Amino acid sequence: MKVGFIGLGQMGAGMATSLLKAGHDVTVYNRTRSKTDELVKRGAVPASRIADACGGDAVITMLANDAAVESTAYGDQGLLASLRKGAVHISSSTISVALSERLTADHAAAGQRFIAAPVFGRPDVAAAGELAVVAAGSKETIADVTPVLDAIGRRTFVIADQPKAANLVKLSGNFLIASVIESLGEAIALVGKGGIDRKQYLEMLTSTLFDCPVYKTYGKLIVEGKFEPAGFAAPLGYKDIRLTLAAAEDLRVPMPFASLLRDRFLTLLAHGGDALDWSAVGRLAARDSGKA
Repeated sequence: MKVGFIGLGQMGAGMATSLLKAGHDVTVYNRTRSKTDELVKRGAVPASRIADACGGDAVITMLANDAAVESTAYGDQGLLASLRKGAVHISSSTISVALSERLTADHAAAGQRFIAAPVFGRPDVAAAGELAVVAAGSKETIADVTPVLDAIGRRTFVIADQPKAANLVKLSGNFLIASVIESLGEAIALVGKGGIDRKQYLEMLTSTLFDCPVYKTYGKLIVEGKFEPAGFAAPLGYKDIRLTLAAAEDLRVPMPFASLLRDRFLTLLAHGGDALDWSAVGRLAARDSGKA
């Protein structure tokens, strides 16, 4: 398929590379032009404007937040003004439920199609084409772009015909990951201050009760204190928890632990953690205990 790709951060670059490996015709755009260089070497076509990435069957956006997606979608050279009739905007960004609703309506009004397809996985998983894709939108549209989704992920979970549902699932998933990071950090701080070897403790946990990637990946980062370079920056984690709480407020679902996580991320950022991986939240408990 002929695909545009907008947003070449660590995740986007890996996803675009997977599309090229799968044989798709890929045009890439990034605000910082130099980030297109490696992909161009692999066969991608560089776009100097957002509109130049919109001439194909679909365009994927993988951007940091609502503001970045809004600036890409709207305006004279944006997606809504540039995509042809019937073309598909695949939003893989972690955005608010409210913005997903707006994009669904506005693309439909422009004669275009929109699906939400956020992903789970860190940059190394994106580069390997092994992401878990959560897709929502019309069955026909998802079927039409299945070759694209198959290229970036090991499995696509189609969950609803309304795109906003995929965004809600993504936010709920990130809330759960952040919950694991916080609780695992507290447990590691407890046993560490009690004189127990933290690495040995983590090996025991991840070989028995918690033998799963999220505990292994984030437990290792917490124990080793390897928070740079960030695979997923702390400000993005803070943003996602705030979006989760906004969705919860709209649906009138109390989420007291999400409120605690918001404050934990805010604490991390207040102490200069902007450049750190979001897993650095898991070291706050040790710092609070006087044994960082």
